[in-house]
Amino acid sequence: MIRAGVFGAGGRVGKLLIDDLHQENEISLGAVYVRNELNFSIDPSVLVTNDMGTLLNGSDVIIDFSLPEATQLLLERAIEHPTPLVIGTTGLDTHQMNLLKTASESMPILYATNMSLGVALLNKLVHIAAKTLDGFDIEIVEQHHRHKKDAPSGTALTLAHSAATARDLDLDAVRVSGRNGNIGERTKDEIAVMALRGGDIVGRHTVGFYNDGEFVELHHTATSRNTFSKGAIRAAKWLVGKPNGLYSIQDCLELA
Repeated sequence: MIRAGVFGAGGRVGKLLIDDLHQENEISLGAVYVRNELNFSIDPSVLVTNDMGTLLNGSDVIIDFSLPEATQLLLERAIEHPTPLVIGTTGLDTHQMNLLKTASESMPILYATNMSLGVALLNKLVHIAAKTLDGFDIEIVEQHHRHKKDAPSGTALTLAHSAATARDLDLDAVRVSGRNGNIGERTKDEIAVMALRGGDIVGRHTVGFYNDGEFVELHHTATSRNTFSKGAIRAAKWLVGKPNGLYSIQDCLELA
């Protein structure tokens, strides 16, 4: 039985991971990391700790849905105690992404801005559409609940990267994430990524390809955060035993 550790157990997805792991046969909840105290009850057989070394040593794989600063601390400690990591934290900066790549030289790490099967497939479809619909304008809109801290969402940026890569473009050079005032006409290679926030929207992403006389829109809507927790558990089971390296959800689902 694979022992999973949950990092970020007090968060929205962390709580779902704890519940969903209890329903699994091949993997079980072995440990959770908390900074202070859990505000909900948990099986007494599960190790509850505020020490990262204890969490790493007591787990066969760790699933992380936390904040960028916390993920950075986890990666720094994991380099000292190599353990397979499934990371779903979004909003990582350049330093944190470089640290993630460095850590993956010592352990297998699966990093995904979205753990759902549907979004993994959407990513592949976006790449195909961007390459096939040459000359179509690309606009991406993402919607999330009012509490989401990063914008645009990691998923939207991943989708934009797939589109840019398909057209041999540098996303940083062509991305637009806001329009206001008399800014002139849209440029040919521009890829817009717009964020909406409100209510309790779990997640909705639309990638549109617009041309004169026709347009194509690809949509994905998450109606439950269990989509993310169950996808992460699937990834954790797949990751254990893999060689050191950095993996994607596409690798796990054989969509790469």
